[in-house]
Amino acid sequence: MAVLITRPLCEGSKSTVESLVLVLFLLAAVLLSAVLEQVIPKASSPLIQIALGIIIALFATSQITVNLNTEFFLVMFIAPLLFNEAKRADKSMLWKNRFSVASLGIGLVVVITLIVGFVLNLLVPSIPLAAAFALGAALGPTDVVAVQSFSKSGRVPEHPRSVLEGEALINDASGVVSFQFAIAAVTTGAFSLLDATLEFALDFFGGILAGLLLGLLLRFCVQKVRDIGLESITFHVLLEIFTPFIVYLAAEAMHVSGILAVVAAGLVGVINPRSTNPNISRMNIVSSSVWQVISFALNGVVFVLLGTQLPGAMTRTWEDASIGNWDLLLYIGIVLVLIVVVRLLWTMAMEAVLARREGGRFDRESFRDAVIMTLGGAKGTVTLAVMFTIPVFMSTEPYIQRFPQRDLLIFIACGVIVCTLLMSNFLTPLFLPKPRREKGSTSRIETETLAKIDIMRSVIEDLAASQNEKNEMAVQAVIRDYNERINAIKDNHGMTEEPDNSLRLMVLEWERLYVTQLIMDNEVNAYTGYQYIRRLARHRRLLERGRGGLPFKSRMLRWRNSLRSFWQSLSKGMHLGDTAERNAEFRELQIASGENVIMLLQEMLADPDSSVPTEEASVLLMEYQDLVRKLSSSRPSITAITRAENQADEIRLKGYRKELELIQQMFDEGRLSRGTANKMRDNVYLMQIDLESEVR
Repeated sequence: MAVLITRPLCEGSKSTVESLVLVLFLLAAVLLSAVLEQVIPKASSPLIQIALGIIIALFATSQITVNLNTEFFLVMFIAPLLFNEAKRADKSMLWKNRFSVASLGIGLVVVITLIVGFVLNLLVPSIPLAAAFALGAALGPTDVVAVQSFSKSGRVPEHPRSVLEGEALINDASGVVSFQFAIAAVTTGAFSLLDATLEFALDFFGGILAGLLLGLLLRFCVQKVRDIGLESITFHVLLEIFTPFIVYLAAEAMHVSGILAVVAAGLVGVINPRSTNPNISRMNIVSSSVWQVISFALNGVVFVLLGTQLPGAMTRTWEDASIGNWDLLLYIGIVLVLIVVVRLLWTMAMEAVLARREGGRFDRESFRDAVIMTLGGAKGTVTLAVMFTIPVFMSTEPYIQRFPQRDLLIFIACGVIVCTLLMSNFLTPLFLPKPRREKGSTSRIETETLAKIDIMRSVIEDLAASQNEKNEMAVQAVIRDYNERINAIKDNHGMTEEPDNSLRLMVLEWERLYVTQLIMDNEVNAYTGYQYIRRLARHRRLLERGRGGLPFKSRMLRWRNSLRSFWQSLSKGMHLGDTAERNAEFRELQIASGENVIMLLQEMLADPDSSVPTEEASVLLMEYQDLVRKLSSSRPSITAITRAENQADEIRLKGYRKELELIQQMFDEGRLSRGTANKMRDNVYLMQIDLESEVR
């Protein structure tokens, strides 16, 4: 491996104080970018940060030169960022799109590495083939922050968004490993395809396995620490921040990919307590806030650094008399077109294969998704980082010489990064599906009111999905609070609705079908079953009163059930058993039918495509849960009620966290104004403070 000649962060500085001043300027630029992003909504944060970095470089008293050690940058910047993204990733969507994620994250990176390498070596023979491969490998990974910046819009379809986010988790590893192989080939002059393939497979799969094992080991240690009673928020949050560094360094010591090990450990969920209580809820709030700050600061610093390097990197190459300026622009254009065309063809082929596997065909929507995934795959943090780690000098015994065309390679990489960020920011929105407009115009107040109700409904759906036997009473109490808030919003804005019993009628039909199937399977006494069906029919008649006459089919079913019930009572005669026994059978049937309805309602609430109003489904769900609880057991004890109240506090905090996320999302989508979003956040913060004071 080459000898890396590293320099201070600010090579022109005369003292450590000046380097410190530069770091402070970088952080100040990151803070300023957060403000400018709100003022300039059309520009993404990476573009704003790059622009601020350019301004810093132009006004700096001396040229800012960065030459980072590869391992230092990966462990200090990339490891914590990827760990946080993996920790927050939707595991179910990642598994669902595993084919697409692996295809883009591994296969496409290798293809881009080879194609860019061969073409660039053909265009510029002075660039060795291995060095050209290094540029191709660096341009393979996509940037997570850039993906998130353009995917803030609610118009981005779920499939391309989830694929891009999953791809960004693993293509960093494949790109960095390929880059390291290429640099080693340049500096040593030796390369074996077989050895490189075997080592790549060992790094890749070994990194995943090491990350899983280390993640599970740390998770076990955390559980043991909790078992001895240590629930310090400071300890657990610091341990979680420390985890990516531990995992990365341990994996590298095993000679496997530390990046993939960090991703695998993040997916495992190291800090994942089995029990929940208000203290753990506060820890989750603190952890989430700390990681948001760390992630924003690290990503921001890297993009500002990119901006500081653009003038210097491009000026040195631009003023090189051996290369024409138009040739430089041509090289950037050719590499950019290569990457875009190869990525588009690859994603189109991938979508065609997926469509065929699902029994469909490659249509206009599939092509749109392919274009979105192509333009949305902007280059950024990792590309810049690994290019800066190219050594200025390399040792080739018995000489030490400059790395061939290092400045030109960095120039091309910087140009491609800027172009892909511009495409992601300004071209991708042109291909996003247009928002559907409902008939009739809605005022801004109506739009924001509907957004508030949608936020409450989303929180209810999230809480209902997390419900289990242990926290059922607590979740019901919190859902009631949210239903009351929804009703209050509707009342305040005069959103009166005609009563709609369609969901209740649907639930009664579920019960009828369920009990009928039990009768057919001889799992319930026929007389008891038809008696229950007759009771359901009476309920149905009450709900349908005023809706017109019953359909002919419904009347026929009612008459048939009545006749069967009468016949069963005659045929059984005195063999029906005593009243207590019949009542017990009826109660057990009512419990079984209620549990079936509860399961179906929970599935309905968990389904994002369901058109049933969330508050209606949640109210009906709680009614059936209360009924089943009353039929199954006696009145809950004081201990059970107290436990439910404590759990409710923790669940309320979870709901508040979800509210804050959704408020930001609605603001990014333009459904909430800045003033309304700030007011809603303040209300949630006040509720959090009140709850925190009660818990303590």
